Amino acid sequence: MNNKFNKLTLAAAITAAFASQAHAGGYQINEQSVSGQGYGHAGRSSNIHDATIVYGNPAGMSFLDRAQVTVGGTYLNVNTDISNVEASRYIDSGVALGGAPNGNQIPVGSIPGGNDGDMVPGTPIPFAFYAHPVTDQLAFGFGVYAPFGSKTDYEDDFQGRYFGDYTEVKVVSAQPTVSYRFNDQWSVGAGITYNRVEGELRRQVPSEATFNPDADIDSRVDGDDEAWGYNLGVIYRPVPETTLGLTYRSKVDYTLEGDFSATDPLGNVVRSDTASLDLTTPETVNFSLTQQMTDRLKLMFGASWVRWSHFDQILVTGSQGDTITQEFQNYSNAWAFATGGEYQLTKTLALRAGVTLDMTPTNDEDRSVRIPSDDRRIFSLGAGWSPTPDLTVDIAYSYLTERGTFVEQDRSDLLASQATGGQPVGGASYSADYKNEAHGFGAQLTYRF
Repeated sequence: MNNKFNKLTLAAAITAAFASQAHAGGYQINEQSVSGQGYGHAGRSSNIHDATIVYGNPAGMSFLDRAQVTVGGTYLNVNTDISNVEASRYIDSGVALGGAPNGNQIPVGSIPGGNDGDMVPGTPIPFAFYAHPVTDQLAFGFGVYAPFGSKTDYEDDFQGRYFGDYTEVKVVSAQPTVSYRFNDQWSVGAGITYNRVEGELRRQVPSEATFNPDADIDSRVDGDDEAWGYNLGVIYRPVPETTLGLTYRSKVDYTLEGDFSATDPLGNVVRSDTASLDLTTPETVNFSLTQQMTDRLKLMFGASWVRWSHFDQILVTGSQGDTITQEFQNYSNAWAFATGGEYQLTKTLALRAGVTLDMTPTNDEDRSVRIPSDDRRIFSLGAGWSPTPDLTVDIAYSYLTERGTFVEQDRSDLLASQATGGQPVGGASYSADYKNEAHGFGAQLTYRF
């Protein structure tokens, strides 16, 4: 059999990736502060500690006493265990008997390949922030960070490769910010974000009924776009020991323009095209409370809400503006909760700890091999060392464990015979249990002028 590549190939490549990418945690990145990582980001909008408050809550900059720069990053090491795998290939029963296709596909064996797991490469996530109080009331700041991103890279013969074997989506944001403090109790802040998204998505397409991985066609699409958004924040201190923070981050609308190509094992391009996909990263709301219990101890609580319900459908259009595919999703808005604390052990050393619960908005029917994630629990420890009043070094470690989850996918549009005018005559199914865990190692440096 010979494959005839049609628009469905492109639709499948793009749709599978972004449908599965839109999960809280897997697609949204929280690593914009190592000092905050130490207490589970529980005080993201209310704990004013260093220049990372530019992201946490722009209103907080006006409470800083002097200019400062904070740079750092977190390295994520993700481990995945895949078990109870079932991967089957199908063919039209009429074609299997040497006749015309009749629309009834029958199993003809398992899909060759393996399931090594650990498909998420180790990834560093850097950031940099600068905050500058101009007067006792007015402050400016700037930040560069990654608010969204994900990457999975399975082995070449992965049994679920026909549903996706490589996904990389990266968003980088630059944010100029201003903050104004009305008095000792109230301040507000706002930031404009310039955002750039890049993505590359791959899956394999079988070229013969045996589904031999060495004969697969490599189907991939890449694209990029840039767009603008904004952040708003407010801080209220009813008493000096209590700080309440609220931050809103807007949705950002992208239209990814990219190229599609399908390449055989000899390097011949079987088909190429252009593609356009609208993608919206959702708005988020974060509320947090920081309470100074004693001169040495402060406790924090935070809650975040993400409006994933924007993601109700995926619409991919081709080079002529025609609809390639339209698939409806069933995402719900998601919450995350965190609690943590900081203890000033000595004048120069602070110790931190926190716990975070991060809920996923997806459901079992939509979960994909690209990002097979579920609800998460994150346990964090951290420390901050200030050898001088001008310099602070922060480190943090986080352990993330996900609830075991299940992936089950099938498709019937893989093999197409030239003798039947390109009508699909073969399909595949893949199901497996996934268990994910991750380790995050963070370090940052803050210098005050």
